[in-house]
Amino acid sequence: MVDARRVVVKVGSSSLTTAAGGLDADRVDALVDVLAKARGAQDGAAAKEIVLVSSGAIAAGLAPLGLDRRPRDLARQQAAASVGQGLLVARYTASFARYGVRVGQVLLTSDDMSRRAHYRNAYRTLDKLLAMGAMPIVNENDTVATDEIRFGDNDRLAALVAHLVRADLLVLLSDVDGLYDGDPGIPGSARIEEVHGRKDLEGVSIGSAGKAGVGTGGMVTKVEAARIAAGAGIPVVLTSASQAADALAGRRTGTHFHATGKRSADRLLWLAHASTPLGALILDDGAVQAVVKRRTSLLPAGIAGVEGHFTAGDPVELRDTSGHAVARGLVNFDANELPRLLGRSTRELARELGPAYEREVVHRDDLVLLHH
Repeated sequence: MVDARRVVVKVGSSSLTTAAGGLDADRVDALVDVLAKARGAQDGAAAKEIVLVSSGAIAAGLAPLGLDRRPRDLARQQAAASVGQGLLVARYTASFARYGVRVGQVLLTSDDMSRRAHYRNAYRTLDKLLAMGAMPIVNENDTVATDEIRFGDNDRLAALVAHLVRADLLVLLSDVDGLYDGDPGIPGSARIEEVHGRKDLEGVSIGSAGKAGVGTGGMVTKVEAARIAAGAGIPVVLTSASQAADALAGRRTGTHFHATGKRSADRLLWLAHASTPLGALILDDGAVQAVVKRRTSLLPAGIAGVEGHFTAGDPVELRDTSGHAVARGLVNFDANELPRLLGRSTRELARELGPAYEREVVHRDDLVLLHH
Protein backbone atom coordinates (compact mmCIF):
# COMPACT_ATOMS: atom_id res chain seq x y z
CA MET A 1 0.00 0.00 0.00
CA VAL A 2 2.92 2.33 0.65
CA ASP A 3 3.99 1.85 -2.97
CA ALA A 4 0.51 2.35 -4.43
CA ARG A 5 0.90 4.92 -7.18
CA ARG A 6 -2.68 5.25 -8.43
CA VAL A 7 -5.34 5.38 -5.71
CA VAL A 8 -9.10 5.75 -5.77
CA VAL A 9 -10.50 7.46 -2.66
CA LYS A 10 -14.23 7.34 -1.93
CA VAL A 11 -15.82 9.67 0.60
CA GLY A 12 -19.43 9.47 1.78
CA SER A 13 -22.02 12.16 2.34
CA SER A 14 -21.83 11.87 6.11
CA SER A 15 -18.13 12.83 6.03
CA LEU A 16 -18.77 16.03 4.03
CA THR A 17 -22.00 17.49 5.36
CA THR A 18 -23.45 19.09 8.46
CA ALA A 19 -26.22 17.47 10.48
CA ALA A 20 -28.65 19.80 8.68
CA GLY A 21 -27.58 18.43 5.32
CA GLY A 22 -25.50 21.27 3.86
CA LEU A 23 -21.84 21.00 2.87
CA ASP A 24 -19.39 21.46 5.72
CA ALA A 25 -16.59 23.63 4.28
CA ASP A 26 -14.19 22.71 7.07
CA ARG A 27 -14.66 18.99 6.45
CA VAL A 28 -14.16 19.41 2.71
CA ASP A 29 -11.02 21.48 3.28
CA ALA A 30 -9.62 18.91 5.72
CA LEU A 31 -10.06 16.13 3.15
CA VAL A 32 -8.55 18.24 0.37
CA ASP A 33 -5.53 19.02 2.58
CA VAL A 34 -4.85 15.28 2.89
CA LEU A 35 -5.39 14.52 -0.80
CA ALA A 36 -3.28 17.44 -2.00
CA LYS A 37 -0.39 16.39 0.25
CA ALA A 38 -0.60 12.78 -0.97
CA ARG A 39 -0.44 13.96 -4.59
CA GLY A 40 2.95 15.56 -3.98
CA ALA A 41 6.11 13.63 -3.15
CA GLN A 42 6.95 14.31 0.49
CA ASP A 43 9.01 12.67 3.23
CA GLY A 44 10.55 10.24 0.75
CA ALA A 45 7.17 8.94 -0.40
CA ALA A 46 6.40 8.83 -4.11
CA ALA A 47 3.74 11.15 -5.49
CA LYS A 48 0.36 9.50 -5.99
CA GLU A 49 -2.27 9.86 -8.68
CA ILE A 50 -5.63 10.15 -6.95
CA VAL A 51 -9.16 9.79 -8.26
CA LEU A 52 -11.80 11.01 -5.82
CA VAL A 53 -15.24 9.39 -5.84
CA SER A 54 -17.37 11.79 -3.85
CA SER A 55 -20.91 11.46 -2.61
CA GLY A 56 -22.68 14.51 -1.30
CA ALA A 57 -24.55 16.00 -4.27
CA ILE A 58 -28.04 15.10 -3.05
CA ALA A 59 -27.16 15.96 0.55
CA ALA A 60 -25.75 19.33 -0.53
CA GLY A 61 -28.94 20.14 -2.43
CA LEU A 62 -31.35 19.47 0.43
CA ALA A 63 -31.06 22.74 2.35
CA PRO A 64 -31.12 25.05 -0.72
CA LEU A 65 -34.36 23.36 -1.84
CA GLY A 66 -35.92 23.57 1.61
CA LEU A 67 -35.84 19.81 2.19
CA ASP A 68 -35.16 18.68 5.74
CA ARG A 69 -34.31 15.09 4.82
CA ARG A 70 -33.28 13.00 1.84
CA PRO A 71 -36.37 12.46 -0.35
CA ARG A 72 -37.42 8.92 -1.18
CA ASP A 73 -38.78 9.55 -4.66
CA LEU A 74 -36.35 9.57 -7.59
CA ALA A 75 -37.57 12.85 -9.12
CA ARG A 76 -36.86 14.93 -6.00
CA GLN A 77 -33.55 13.13 -5.46
CA GLN A 78 -32.58 14.13 -8.99
CA ALA A 79 -33.64 17.74 -8.36
CA ALA A 80 -31.54 17.83 -5.18
CA ALA A 81 -28.60 16.28 -7.04
CA SER A 82 -28.90 18.87 -9.81
CA VAL A 83 -28.63 21.73 -7.32
CA GLY A 84 -26.14 20.01 -5.03
CA GLN A 85 -23.68 18.71 -7.65
CA GLY A 86 -22.78 22.26 -8.70
CA LEU A 87 -22.31 23.31 -5.07
CA LEU A 88 -20.20 20.21 -4.37
CA VAL A 89 -17.83 20.70 -7.29
CA ALA A 90 -17.60 24.45 -6.66
CA ARG A 91 -16.56 23.73 -3.07
CA TYR A 92 -13.91 21.22 -4.21
CA THR A 93 -12.69 23.60 -6.95
CA ALA A 94 -12.18 26.42 -4.44
CA SER A 95 -10.52 24.15 -1.91
CA PHE A 96 -8.07 22.49 -4.35
CA ALA A 97 -7.28 25.92 -5.84
CA ARG A 98 -5.42 26.67 -2.57
CA TYR A 99 -2.85 24.13 -3.84
CA GLY A 100 -2.96 25.16 -7.48
CA VAL A 101 -4.75 21.95 -8.40
CA ARG A 102 -7.41 21.88 -11.13
CA VAL A 103 -10.57 19.82 -10.66
CA GLY A 104 -12.31 17.78 -13.36
CA GLN A 105 -15.88 16.53 -12.90
CA VAL A 106 -16.80 13.06 -14.21
CA LEU A 107 -20.40 11.89 -13.82
CA LEU A 108 -21.16 8.23 -14.52
CA THR A 109 -24.12 5.86 -14.59
CA SER A 110 -23.94 2.08 -14.53
CA ASP A 111 -25.02 2.26 -18.17
CA ASP A 112 -21.67 3.92 -18.92
CA MET A 113 -19.93 0.95 -17.35
CA SER A 114 -21.96 -1.57 -19.32
CA ARG A 115 -21.49 -0.06 -22.79
CA ARG A 116 -18.00 -0.86 -23.98
CA ALA A 117 -17.51 2.35 -25.98
CA HIS A 118 -18.60 4.46 -23.00
CA TYR A 119 -16.36 2.42 -20.71
CA ARG A 120 -13.32 3.03 -22.91
CA ASN A 121 -14.14 6.74 -23.16
CA ALA A 122 -14.48 7.01 -19.37
CA TYR A 123 -11.06 5.39 -18.95
CA ARG A 124 -9.44 7.71 -21.50
CA THR A 125 -10.93 10.80 -19.85
CA LEU A 126 -9.85 9.83 -16.34
CA ASP A 127 -6.40 8.74 -17.51
CA LYS A 128 -5.87 12.02 -19.39
CA LEU A 129 -7.04 14.12 -16.43
CA LEU A 130 -4.46 12.37 -14.24
CA ALA A 131 -1.75 12.77 -16.88
CA MET A 132 -2.49 16.52 -17.06
CA GLY A 133 -2.24 16.90 -13.29
CA ALA A 134 -5.93 17.45 -12.62
CA MET A 135 -7.96 15.91 -9.81
CA PRO A 136 -10.85 13.84 -11.22
CA ILE A 137 -13.94 13.98 -9.02
CA VAL A 138 -16.35 11.19 -9.86
CA ASN A 139 -19.97 10.88 -8.81
CA GLU A 140 -23.00 9.00 -10.01
CA ASN A 141 -24.95 11.04 -12.54
CA ASP A 142 -28.02 11.18 -10.31
CA THR A 143 -29.81 13.76 -12.44
CA VAL A 144 -30.27 11.41 -15.41
CA ALA A 145 -29.98 7.93 -13.88
CA THR A 146 -33.15 5.87 -13.83
CA ASP A 147 -33.87 3.22 -11.22
CA GLU A 148 -32.74 0.59 -13.72
CA ILE A 149 -29.31 2.11 -14.39
CA ARG A 150 -28.41 3.45 -10.96
CA PHE A 151 -25.48 2.14 -8.97
CA GLY A 152 -27.51 2.88 -5.86
CA ASP A 153 -24.42 3.63 -3.82
CA ASN A 154 -21.06 5.22 -4.54
CA ASP A 155 -19.16 2.46 -2.74
CA ARG A 156 -19.84 0.04 -5.59
CA LEU A 157 -19.15 2.81 -8.11
CA ALA A 158 -15.77 3.41 -6.42
CA ALA A 159 -14.85 -0.29 -6.68
CA LEU A 160 -15.66 -0.29 -10.39
CA VAL A 161 -13.81 2.99 -10.96
CA ALA A 162 -10.76 1.51 -9.18
CA HIS A 163 -10.86 -1.34 -11.67
CA LEU A 164 -11.55 1.04 -14.57
CA VAL A 165 -8.48 3.22 -13.91
CA ARG A 166 -6.28 0.22 -12.97
CA ALA A 167 -5.77 1.52 -9.43
CA ASP A 168 -3.27 0.01 -7.02
CA LEU A 169 -5.41 0.77 -3.97
CA LEU A 170 -8.99 1.68 -3.02
CA VAL A 171 -9.58 3.75 0.12
CA LEU A 172 -13.17 3.85 1.43
CA LEU A 173 -13.70 6.69 3.88
CA SER A 174 -16.62 6.50 6.28
CA ASP A 175 -17.84 7.97 9.56
CA VAL A 176 -16.58 4.79 11.28
CA ASP A 177 -12.88 3.91 11.61
CA GLY A 178 -13.20 0.42 10.13
CA LEU A 179 -15.27 -2.75 10.14
CA TYR A 180 -16.27 -4.06 13.56
CA ASP A 181 -17.40 -7.52 14.62
CA GLY A 182 -20.57 -5.94 16.02
CA ASP A 183 -22.18 -2.54 16.52
CA PRO A 184 -19.25 -0.09 17.06
CA GLY A 185 -21.38 1.77 19.62
CA ILE A 186 -21.69 -1.27 21.86
CA PRO A 187 -18.88 -1.92 24.37
CA GLY A 188 -16.95 -5.07 23.58
CA SER A 189 -17.14 -4.72 19.81
CA ALA A 190 -13.69 -5.01 18.22
CA ARG A 191 -12.34 -3.62 14.98
CA ILE A 192 -11.39 -6.23 12.41
CA GLU A 193 -7.92 -5.22 11.22
CA GLU A 194 -7.49 -7.57 8.27
CA VAL A 195 -9.77 -9.50 5.93
CA HIS A 196 -8.22 -12.17 3.72
CA GLY A 197 -11.49 -13.58 2.40
CA ARG A 198 -15.13 -14.37 3.11
CA LYS A 199 -14.26 -16.73 5.98
CA ASP A 200 -12.89 -13.83 8.01
CA LEU A 201 -16.35 -12.26 7.98
CA GLU A 202 -18.39 -15.31 8.96
CA GLY A 203 -20.54 -14.52 11.96
CA VAL A 204 -19.86 -10.77 11.70
CA SER A 205 -22.97 -8.60 12.08
CA ILE A 206 -22.86 -5.80 9.52
CA GLY A 207 -25.33 -2.96 10.08
CA SER A 208 -27.27 -1.43 7.22
CA ALA A 209 -27.59 2.28 8.02
CA GLY A 210 -25.18 5.18 8.18
CA LYS A 211 -25.28 7.27 11.35
CA ALA A 212 -25.89 10.63 9.69
CA GLY A 213 -28.91 9.63 7.65
CA VAL A 214 -27.92 11.61 4.53
CA GLY A 215 -26.31 8.80 2.52
CA THR A 216 -27.47 5.57 0.94
CA GLY A 217 -24.63 3.34 2.04
CA GLY A 218 -23.72 1.96 5.40
CA MET A 219 -21.28 -0.83 6.17
CA VAL A 220 -23.04 -3.42 3.99
CA THR A 221 -22.28 -1.53 0.78
CA LYS A 222 -18.71 -0.83 1.85
CA VAL A 223 -17.97 -4.48 2.54
CA GLU A 224 -19.55 -5.47 -0.77
CA ALA A 225 -17.47 -2.82 -2.59
CA ALA A 226 -14.35 -4.09 -0.84
CA ARG A 227 -15.17 -7.63 -2.00
CA ILE A 228 -15.61 -6.45 -5.60
CA ALA A 229 -12.28 -4.59 -5.62
CA ALA A 230 -10.35 -7.27 -3.72
CA GLY A 231 -11.75 -9.91 -6.06
CA ALA A 232 -10.38 -7.89 -8.98
CA GLY A 233 -6.90 -7.78 -7.43
CA ILE A 234 -7.13 -4.36 -5.74
CA PRO A 235 -6.43 -4.10 -1.98
CA VAL A 236 -8.83 -1.95 0.03
CA VAL A 237 -8.55 0.13 3.20
CA LEU A 238 -11.79 0.99 5.00
CA THR A 239 -11.39 3.71 7.60
CA SER A 240 -12.76 7.06 8.76
CA ALA A 241 -12.28 10.33 6.89
CA SER A 242 -10.29 11.64 9.85
CA GLN A 243 -7.69 8.90 9.26
CA ALA A 244 -7.39 9.38 5.49
CA ALA A 245 -3.79 10.59 5.78
CA ASP A 246 -2.73 7.37 7.52
CA ALA A 247 -4.46 5.25 4.89
CA LEU A 248 -2.78 7.07 2.00
CA ALA A 249 0.63 6.93 3.72
CA GLY A 250 0.33 3.16 4.16
CA ARG A 251 0.20 3.36 7.94
CA ARG A 252 -1.88 0.82 9.84
CA THR A 253 -5.44 2.07 10.13
CA GLY A 254 -8.99 0.84 9.73
CA THR A 255 -9.66 -2.51 8.09
CA HIS A 256 -7.40 -3.84 5.34
CA PHE A 257 -9.04 -6.10 2.74
CA HIS A 258 -6.33 -8.10 0.99
CA ALA A 259 -6.62 -8.75 -2.74
CA THR A 260 -8.27 -12.15 -3.23
CA GLY A 261 -8.27 -12.42 -7.02
CA LYS A 262 -6.70 -11.17 -10.20
CA ARG A 263 -7.70 -8.40 -12.54
CA SER A 264 -10.49 -9.59 -14.85
CA ALA A 265 -11.58 -8.41 -18.27
CA ASP A 266 -13.28 -5.03 -17.94
CA ARG A 267 -16.58 -6.15 -19.39
CA LEU A 268 -16.80 -9.14 -17.03
CA LEU A 269 -16.55 -6.97 -13.93
CA TRP A 270 -19.30 -4.62 -15.08
CA LEU A 271 -21.34 -7.58 -16.25
CA ALA A 272 -21.19 -9.08 -12.75
CA HIS A 273 -21.63 -5.90 -10.71
CA ALA A 274 -23.00 -3.04 -12.82
CA SER A 275 -25.39 -4.58 -15.32
CA THR A 276 -29.13 -5.09 -14.86
CA PRO A 277 -30.36 -8.37 -16.37
CA LEU A 278 -33.25 -7.78 -18.75
CA GLY A 279 -34.38 -11.40 -18.75
CA ALA A 280 -33.41 -14.93 -17.84
CA LEU A 281 -32.54 -18.22 -19.51
CA ILE A 282 -33.47 -21.39 -17.63
CA LEU A 283 -30.79 -24.06 -18.03
CA ASP A 284 -31.23 -27.81 -17.73
CA ASP A 285 -28.91 -29.68 -15.36
CA GLY A 286 -26.46 -30.61 -18.11
CA ALA A 287 -26.12 -27.03 -19.28
CA VAL A 288 -25.54 -25.81 -15.70
CA GLN A 289 -22.70 -28.32 -15.35
CA ALA A 290 -21.22 -27.33 -18.72
CA VAL A 291 -21.34 -23.59 -18.02
CA VAL A 292 -20.31 -23.66 -14.35
CA LYS A 293 -17.88 -26.58 -14.19
CA ARG A 294 -16.43 -26.73 -17.69
CA ARG A 295 -16.75 -22.99 -18.45
CA THR A 296 -18.29 -23.62 -21.87
CA SER A 297 -20.53 -21.37 -23.95
CA LEU A 298 -24.30 -21.80 -23.63
CA LEU A 299 -25.91 -23.57 -26.58
CA PRO A 300 -29.63 -23.73 -27.47
CA ALA A 301 -29.78 -27.46 -26.63
CA GLY A 302 -29.27 -26.76 -22.92
CA ILE A 303 -31.97 -24.10 -22.49
CA ALA A 304 -35.29 -25.16 -20.99
CA GLY A 305 -37.06 -21.79 -20.85
CA VAL A 306 -36.91 -18.05 -21.54
CA GLU A 307 -38.15 -15.16 -19.39
CA GLY A 308 -38.30 -11.40 -20.00
CA HIS A 309 -38.04 -9.06 -22.96
CA PHE A 310 -34.55 -8.52 -24.33
CA THR A 311 -32.69 -8.04 -27.57
CA ALA A 312 -29.38 -9.41 -28.82
CA GLY A 313 -26.50 -7.91 -26.83
CA ASP A 314 -28.51 -7.39 -23.63
CA PRO A 315 -27.40 -8.85 -20.26
CA VAL A 316 -29.45 -11.83 -19.03
CA GLU A 317 -29.31 -14.14 -16.04
CA LEU A 318 -28.61 -17.84 -16.45
CA ARG A 319 -30.64 -19.81 -13.90
CA ASP A 320 -30.91 -23.45 -12.94
CA THR A 321 -34.27 -25.20 -12.87
CA SER A 322 -34.85 -24.14 -9.24
CA GLY A 323 -34.53 -20.46 -10.21
CA HIS A 324 -31.06 -19.91 -8.72
CA ALA A 325 -28.91 -17.53 -10.80
CA VAL A 326 -25.62 -19.25 -11.63
CA ALA A 327 -24.22 -16.84 -14.22
CA ARG A 328 -24.83 -13.65 -16.18
CA GLY A 329 -24.06 -13.09 -19.83
CA LEU A 330 -24.69 -11.15 -23.03
CA VAL A 331 -27.25 -12.94 -25.17
CA ASN A 332 -26.83 -13.30 -28.94
CA PHE A 333 -30.53 -13.58 -29.81
CA ASP A 334 -33.73 -11.61 -29.19
CA ALA A 335 -36.14 -13.07 -26.64
CA ASN A 336 -38.77 -13.75 -29.31
CA GLU A 337 -36.27 -15.73 -31.41
CA LEU A 338 -35.28 -18.19 -28.72
CA PRO A 339 -38.40 -20.34 -28.09
CA ARG A 340 -38.11 -22.17 -31.41
CA LEU A 341 -34.39 -22.82 -30.81
CA LEU A 342 -34.66 -24.44 -27.38
CA GLY A 343 -33.43 -27.98 -26.94
CA ARG A 344 -32.09 -28.21 -30.47
CA SER A 345 -28.53 -28.65 -31.72
CA THR A 346 -26.79 -25.82 -33.56
CA ARG A 347 -26.15 -28.14 -36.50
CA GLU A 348 -29.86 -28.90 -36.83
CA LEU A 349 -30.74 -25.20 -36.54
CA ALA A 350 -28.19 -24.20 -39.16
CA ARG A 351 -29.58 -26.81 -41.56
CA GLU A 352 -33.17 -25.63 -41.05
CA LEU A 353 -32.81 -21.87 -40.45
CA GLY A 354 -29.44 -20.94 -41.99
CA PRO A 355 -25.79 -20.52 -40.89
CA ALA A 356 -26.61 -17.50 -38.67
CA TYR A 357 -28.18 -19.92 -36.19
CA GLU A 358 -25.09 -22.10 -35.82
CA ARG A 359 -23.78 -20.13 -32.85
CA GLU A 360 -23.88 -19.90 -29.09
CA VAL A 361 -26.77 -18.26 -27.27
CA VAL A 362 -24.21 -16.83 -24.82
CA HIS A 363 -20.50 -17.05 -25.68
CA ARG A 364 -18.16 -17.99 -22.82
CA ASP A 365 -16.17 -14.77 -23.38
CA ASP A 366 -19.34 -12.79 -22.59
CA LEU A 367 -20.30 -14.81 -19.53
CA VAL A 368 -19.44 -14.43 -15.86
CA LEU A 369 -20.20 -16.91 -13.07
CA LEU A 370 -22.03 -15.63 -10.00
CA HIS A 371 -20.62 -16.78 -6.67
CA HIS A 372 -23.19 -16.69 -3.90
